[in-house]
Parts: sequence; structure tokens; C-alpha cells
Amino acid sequence: MMDERSSKRPARLGSFRAKFILVVGGAVLFDLLVSGGLALWNVQRLSRDATLEVGQGLEAASQEYIRTYADSTAAQVSLLLRQVHNDVSTLAGVLQAQIDDPERNSDVGAAIARTSPGSVSLSYDQKANWSQNAPGSVSVVSVWSYLLGEDHNPRPDVQTDIQASAVLDLVAPSLLQHGASKLQMYYIGSKERPIFRTAPYTDQAQTFDRLYPGHNEANFWDFFFPGLYESWQGWAKDTKTRPVADDITQTAPYTDAITGKLIVSFFQPLWTADRKDVAGTAGADITLDQLAQTVENVKVAQSGFGFLAMSDGNVVAINSTGEKTLGLRSASDASGSGVTGLERSLKGSSQPAIAKLALDRELGIQHLLLQQEGNEVPYIVIVKKLPATNLWSSGPVRQEAMSLGVVVPEREIQASLYAAQAKISEATNRIVIYQILAILMSLLVVAIAVFAASKRITSGISALADAAKRIQAKDYSVRVAITSKDEVGEAGEAFNRMAEQISYHTENLEQLVEERTAQIEDAKEEISTLNAQLQRENRRLGTELAVAERIQLMVLPLHQELEEFQALEIAAYMRPAEEVGGDYYDVLKNGSRLKIGIGDVTGHGLESGVLMLMVQSVARALQEAGNTDAVKFLTDLNSALFKNIVRTKIDKHLTLAFLDYDGKEMILSGQHEEVVVVRANGEVERIDTMDLGIPIGLEADISAFIKTREITFETGDLILLHTDGVTEAENDAGELFGIERLCREALRLKDQSAEKVVAGIVTTLMLFIGSQKIYDDITLLAVRHR
Repeated sequence: MMDERSSKRPARLGSFRAKFILVVGGAVLFDLLVSGGLALWNVQRLSRDATLEVGQGLEAASQEYIRTYADSTAAQVSLLLRQVHNDVSTLAGVLQAQIDDPERNSDVGAAIARTSPGSVSLSYDQKANWSQNAPGSVSVVSVWSYLLGEDHNPRPDVQTDIQASAVLDLVAPSLLQHGASKLQMYYIGSKERPIFRTAPYTDQAQTFDRLYPGHNEANFWDFFFPGLYESWQGWAKDTKTRPVADDITQTAPYTDAITGKLIVSFFQPLWTADRKDVAGTAGADITLDQLAQTVENVKVAQSGFGFLAMSDGNVVAINSTGEKTLGLRSASDASGSGVTGLERSLKGSSQPAIAKLALDRELGIQHLLLQQEGNEVPYIVIVKKLPATNLWSSGPVRQEAMSLGVVVPEREIQASLYAAQAKISEATNRIVIYQILAILMSLLVVAIAVFAASKRITSGISALADAAKRIQAKDYSVRVAITSKDEVGEAGEAFNRMAEQISYHTENLEQLVEERTAQIEDAKEEISTLNAQLQRENRRLGTELAVAERIQLMVLPLHQELEEFQALEIAAYMRPAEEVGGDYYDVLKNGSRLKIGIGDVTGHGLESGVLMLMVQSVARALQEAGNTDAVKFLTDLNSALFKNIVRTKIDKHLTLAFLDYDGKEMILSGQHEEVVVVRANGEVERIDTMDLGIPIGLEADISAFIKTREITFETGDLILLHTDGVTEAENDAGELFGIERLCREALRLKDQSAEKVVAGIVTTLMLFIGSQKIYDDITLLAVRHR
């Protein structure tokens, strides 16, 4: 029994218990420190990742919000402009209809003259030298001095235009009241008769005299809109010369002569009835207030703003805060003879980053540094291009695409990011404190547990160590008593069983050695007997396979048999995949009739070879019996083979086809691989045999499935018969030889003898196969008409 004092021994420095406490306690302590350190590191990393993820998310969301805001505002501006386009197009449509129908134009004008004479009756102003209708009419019409006759009345052709243009009084009020908000709508005549009719009524000519001295002596179009009329005339000659595929033309912003407001004019030219020249224009004015209101209402974060600019950088709409932020300076360009333009260009900005801002293309989010009170403040800018339009600005009409910009300080966009980062940092610090407290508590608990467990565990191990020393001293009677139910207790039980077995085997070792020696000798003798039987069986099977292979080769047609036919050259090649193959071919002669057969038994080996020999025997017997009908021949052959297959329980069948030749006709019957015919003229014909029969040995009666086909066979023609071992042979890359490659080789060798055709194809086939294993029997026959 175990010495009980060993369990009460104090833990020496080199004892197992001391080592246990040192190793286990140290390992647990190390694990706690590592896991705790990793946890703290992961918390810090999680904090960084969360801050980064939240920052990226908020930044992406903010940028997406800015993009969406810019798209929405651009859509509003585009909608406003499109509404004005629609209203101008409506007015132009009414006026164009009058031009296209002169008779109706005259009737409408006469009717308006009768019902509203004030619309067409003009008074001459002797001092100003122009004529204008009196106030109280729906519209004002002005006729310049060069359009008046010697009697100071409008010329007859001008009077006709005055009367025809009065239709404006019927349409303009409704268009002004509904749709997009417009300042005025008007009609301007052709360059030969540029009368000016505007609704609502204003002191039109009087205002022009005050603001534009000399206008009454110059042609209206050349004075106010130089180059615009000529551009339209170019469009009449070729519509493809329009910069944008739309007749609507707008002006750059300018100061209106009548209202004094900054406006943009929209024109749609009117065409002569034959569409070869310009007949005037319909137009409308909108103030920049309408565009500016949409743009100036842009408000992103606290101080973000929007601006609307021409492609040359001229800002046409922006609020005062934005104007100051972008460092814009306003100036008026009074050099034009008829209009005064607005000049407030980004290129002249006091901010270098804004002066370099490109507007010729749509830009994504940009980060710019703008100077504010001596500091560089980061801003986010996005530019959105509006749909392109035709623009006139003192010269020929050109393409213009205004740009909408949205500007917002980065610090306002990132305010929520800073708040989120602060919250994450606060939560991280709290988690770190809790984690450190948890680690310290765990260390205390582990230390107590290690000391408690060491006494329980090491006492049993010490007892096992003492018992092992007694076993070493050949005291096999020793046993240990460990009452614990854990692995140490199981080790004590296993030790006791081991001690019993050692004691037993020590006492009976010689007897056990003799018994095992006798068993080994008996096993060796039995193995020798089995090896001798296996060698005899292998020799027997080898002999049987050699006999079967010999028989199979013996029944193949002899070379001299293939040379007996005067009209035909016949050559053949067969190579089994194993010692005994499953391919069949034969050449049978009976008088002047010749039957050439080829077949392929499923699989290869001894059973396939036996079935092939059956086919050869039955076919020769039927041929000798004078069976000349191709369908009956195959039917009788199948019947005989089917009975043998059932009797021998060979689970195989074969594809089989025959060529019957009587010196005149070549008849093909039975189902097998494609028959390749190479004509003397180089034409290659592939004959599919799938519809000429079914595999032999599947059914007792196949007469209903057998069909024949006559093949034209003339001098110089070549017929190739083959099994699938030819076309399905693989090279090292897994590629098949294939029927197409066989046809190409046959065509290449078509002028050679049958022997050379077969030899050439076989050589090409073996080069193709290379070192790859041959998996199937290979059989090839060539028949040439001499």
C-alpha cells in the first residue's frame, strides 16, 4: 500500500507540487495577462475602427447629402428654364401657324383690328420720329422711323405685320398668368420689318430713346442683338449647325431697358412658310430674381450656400454670404450697344482656389482652402452642370451649359463626426477601466484555485511516482490507493492493472514466447501454400489468355485473302487494348459476292473476345449458307448471338455493320461508327449509320430496325471503316483524335494504295497518342476501288 506520509510531505522547491504551482500558476497568470492585454488592445482597436467607420460613414452620408441637394436644386433651376422654354414654344407655335397660313393670318388680323382697334392703330411721335399704339391696349407695338412711309404711317407690308402680330393679345395674357413667372412676352419682326410688340403694355419706345440714343436710326437686330439673326439664318440653311438641337436661344444676363432689372431673354425664331429664312421671333424675359431665389435658398448645414454660373465663370445668382466667401467683385459691362451685361466672374475672385475652379465639366466633391480673416478654412465644393442650351452674347450663337455649385464649410459637415468620436472615446475609457478590474479579480481567483488544486492533484501523482520506483526495483506487488474520481484516480487504477499484468507476464514469459513462435510458424506455412496456389492460378489464366489471343488472331482474314479481289484493294489493322480485344472485322467471299464486316463489342478482355469469335463464326456460317439478303443476314446473326448471350450470361452487346458488294452495287447495313467515303475528286462524304440498325444482342428480333443504304462506289473511290478506338484515342492533353482529323488524313492519303492509307493513318494516330495509354481496341479498314 502507498505510504500515507508521502501525501503530507511539505512542498520542496524541486518537488512536483512546487513545479506545478510555478508552471500552472505562471501559465494561467501569463494567459490572463496576454488575454487581458489583447482585450485592452482590441478595445482600443475597436475604438479606432469605430471612429474611422463612423467618420467614413458620416463623411459619405454628408457628401451624398450634398450631391443630392445639388441634384435637387439643379433640377429646380432646369425645371424653371424648361417652363419658360415651353411657354415661348407655345407662343411661337401660334405665331408660326399664322405665318404658315396667310389666309387665316389675314382673317385673324382683320378680326382683331375690328374688335380691338387700339391694338393696331398707331400714333406718330413727331419729335421722336417713331409710331406706337396708345395706352390701354393689351400689348404695345413700336414701329421705328425706318419702317414709316413719307406720310409717317407704317409701310403697307409693315402694317400687315402689325395686324398679324396682334394675335399676341389673345395668347400672351394667359401665358403670363400661368406657367413659369415671366416679366414680359413679345414678338419681333423679321430683319426687314423688325416691329416690336410686347405684352403687357409699357412705354417701350420712350424708354429706348432715353437709354439707347440712336437706336431709332439703326436696324433693331443689329443694334440690340448683333449676330443673333445671322445665326438663325444659318440654321435655316442647315439645322445641324445649331450648337444644341433646340430652336430656343437664350441671352446672357443683361440689364433690361424697360424695367432696369437683370434679365435673361429666351427667343424661338419664326420661319418663313418655306422654312428657308427667318420671319421674326417669339420671346419672353425672366428676371434673375427668379433664378437667384432658387439658388439663394440653398442652405447646407449652417452657412453653406449655392451659386449659378455661366461656363465662362460669370456668376448670375448667389447670396450675399456666398459672394463674400468666394471673394467676388461685381462690375457692369456697358460696352454693348444695346444691352448692359452682368460681370461677376469666378476668375476675378480674390480667392486663388476659386479663381482656378473649372466649370467646363461636372466635378465631384472637391476640398478647397479659402482665406478667412487671415486663416485657411477648408470648404467642400460640388459643381453640377445644367443641360446645355443655345446662348447669344454679342456674336454668333454658341453652346452654353450653366453650372450649379454648392459650397459648405467642412467643419460644419464634420461637427457630428467630432461629437461621435468623443462619445466613442468616452465609452472606450470606461470599458478599459472595467477590463482592468476584471483582470485583477481573475488573477486573485486563479491564485487561490491553483494553490487549492495543487494539493489535491499532486498528492496522487506523488504516490504514483513512489510506486513506479518500487516497480523499477522489481517489486511487482506494489499497489496505489487513490480515491479521487478524476484522471489521476484513473491513472492509479491503470497503474495497478499494469502492475498485475507485469507480474503475470514476468512469471509466464517463456511459455508465451513458445506459443507465439508456434503460431508464427503455422502462419508462414499457410502463406506459402496460398502463394503456390496463386502462382498456379496466374499461370493458368495467362495460358488461357494467350490461347484466346491466338485464336482471335487466327480467325482474322489472311493477307492473301485480302488480295483475291480484282476490282478492290483491301487493307486492315487491328490492335487490342489488352491481350484479348473486343473489336471485330472480317472479309467474307462467296462466289462473286463480297461481305466486309466491322463491329465493336462493349468493353474488352476475355468475354469481349469470346463474343467477337461468336460473331465471326456465325457470320461465316450465314455467308457460306448463301444468305445474300442484307437485312435477313443481320436479323439471323442477331438471333443466334442473342441465344448464346442468354445461355452464357455474358452481359455484353456490340455495334455491327456490313458492306455487301457484288461488283456493281455497294450496300451498307447495320449500326456502327460513321463510314467515311473519299471520292476520286477529293470530296469527303460521312455516312451516319445510326438509322440503319441497333446494337446486336439487345433484342431477340431486330428485323424491324434493320435498313440498308446504297453507296456509290466508282474507280478511285476510297471507303474507310473504323471502330471508336480510332476517333476516341486521347493524347497527353486529353484531346480526342476525332472524326475530322481522320477525314483529313484520309483525304491527304487518298491517292495512295489501301495498304499505305492504313499505314499512314495508323502512324499519324500513334504519334498523336504519344505516351498516353491506349484505352480501347483500335481497328481500321480501307477499301479502294481500283
